[in-house]
Amino acid sequence: MSPRRNHPKRGGSKGRPSGDDEETLGITSNQSFIEDEMGLWVVRKLTGSAATKPYRCPGCDQLIPMATPHTVAWLDGDEEGRRHWHNACWAKRSNRRPNTERTRNAPRY
Repeated sequence: MSPRRNHPKRGGSKGRPSGDDEETLGITSNQSFIEDEMGLWVVRKLTGSAATKPYRCPGCDQLIPMATPHTVAWLDGDEEGRRHWHNACWAKRSNRRPNTERTRNAPRY
């Protein structure tokens, strides 16, 4: 027996969602909203297969390699301000201290 082929059906609205379903609104199932002191955040969890480029995490300033699951977050209404975070960095974002820039050989106090 050959494997089943999942091709979209053409024509008509047979089997399609109606009205205000999530698919017609463009909301994915891995998208959520989080409110904190900065405002309302739109948060998406990306799987490793969906991560096709390396990004720099604003929480730890380290590289998020390709094919690594991570979180994308932005303030509601500011889609240009989208940032890609490590999952752990996003969870600990409220506990972060201000980032101090040091040279490679500078001592840590």
